[in-house]
Amino acid sequence: MRFKFHTIIITVLWMVFNCFCQESKLVDIKDIIPDVILDIRYATTNNFTGRPLYPSADCFLAKDVAIALRNVQEELKRQGYQLKIFDGYRPLSVQKEMWKVFPNPKYIANPAYGSAHNKGYAMDLTIVALDGSSVLMPTDFDEFSIKAHSDYKNLPSLAIKHREILKKAMVKYGFMPIKTEWWHFTYPGYKDKPVLDIPFEKLKSRN
Repeated sequence: MRFKFHTIIITVLWMVFNCFCQESKLVDIKDIIPDVILDIRYATTNNFTGRPLYPSADCFLAKDVAIALRNVQEELKRQGYQLKIFDGYRPLSVQKEMWKVFPNPKYIANPAYGSAHNKGYAMDLTIVALDGSSVLMPTDFDEFSIKAHSDYKNLPSLAIKHREILKKAMVKYGFMPIKTEWWHFTYPGYKDKPVLDIPFEKLKSRN
């Protein structure tokens, strides 16, 4: 019994230590890409839930992900575009709130399993012009329809062109698209990372 108790204590301590280590690896994207444009929809009412889910319009990512994204930003600027980010790291508690509103695993990851967003290894984004003005894309962010699929073709040619410019730049630096959302990309290595529920306030106070 004593051995079992010690095993439980060691396991709990290891989980706490591991979460602390992962927290230290989450960075504010503005520290890595100071000029990146943020449009953090889940800090506003302009999202599918109709209410703010984040206390502030910040974007956090795992450090290696943020560095790779900086390369994408530089690549796009050479082509006359830049990134605009809708979402990055997402606390598990927020994932649960989203699931309550729209429990469809085709578009919202089941919080019972977590997602790459909950690990700081996924982001939702688009491209805009260098002056920050919008360019034509297939749909708005969080469009839950076939039009948002990354291979949907019944669209204006310019929207397809811009979608492919974004995808090509992201894939070049290791990011992986998904079928159902043209704006969503994940970064390799997320599968063995822990699901996190660190609030934005704690991450901001650390910086």
